[in-house]
Amino acid sequence: MTNIRNYLTIFLLTTFCLHAQAQTKQAVITPDKVVIYKKTEQSDLKLEIFNPESKKMGDKNPVIVFFFGGGWVGGTTKQFHQHAVSFAKQGYVAITADYRTKMSPFTCVKDGKSAIRWIRAHAKELRVDPNLIIAAGGSAGGHVATCTAVIDGHEEGANLAVSSKPNGLILYNPVIDTTEKGYGLKKVGEKRKTEISPCHHVRKGIVPTLIFHGTADSTVPFENVEHFTKLMKLAGNNCTLIPFEKEKHGFFNGSYFRATNDDAIFMITMKESLKFLKVLKSQKSE
Repeated sequence: MTNIRNYLTIFLLTTFCLHAQAQTKQAVITPDKVVIYKKTEQSDLKLEIFNPESKKMGDKNPVIVFFFGGGWVGGTTKQFHQHAVSFAKQGYVAITADYRTKMSPFTCVKDGKSAIRWIRAHAKELRVDPNLIIAAGGSAGGHVATCTAVIDGHEEGANLAVSSKPNGLILYNPVIDTTEKGYGLKKVGEKRKTEISPCHHVRKGIVPTLIFHGTADSTVPFENVEHFTKLMKLAGNNCTLIPFEKEKHGFFNGSYFRATNDDAIFMITMKESLKFLKVLKSQKSE
């Protein structure tokens, strides 16, 4: 009986994933609204907003904001459009954030903090809960998301009295150590190598964190997130690391962004993310 149930579960999951994959490949995903959250000399930085359907849209929806990867020198918000649509269907206001690349990781962090601050300052008009903002991102975007929660300073722009710290983190193979042990040393520089390195700023009180990472990642070493998770737990923080055996960098991308990928891993990360966020919401309501 157990084997039959296992086979049935695998069959249903595979069927669902293939159906979802076909839908995302056929459709062109567009946000419900686009706003400018920050004006800079280089460009106007935008937030792409994906809202739940009207019957799930309350006045204080949880919100999740995604920062794309690209080594702080490139990338596109499209990377997380499939995630945004999926979270919106679950009742979240989902946002994909632009930020300045080809400058420096320090600039990227400033923009990430500005994005969180803008969302919190405009919570009423966005109809989101200012106390339930989740920062998420992959690779360098995961670094930007993490820094909004872990790194102090590096603030700029309007509404500086409003907190730029999120209430939770969901990270996909994030850059978590910018020293020679991790990724990005050449970009941050030897003299500033620990300034925005999350591993070097762990302390008690950092928000609950969920990390997905491939054990065969040769870009951002798996050992980095293992170390970060250990430090977080030693400090008394809630941090969960979900390893994906033999998976490499970028394994989490869905089929909409990476056409050669199926959506099996995407669906697993969605399931685990929703479990994590359910606990986070229940703790907030206590």
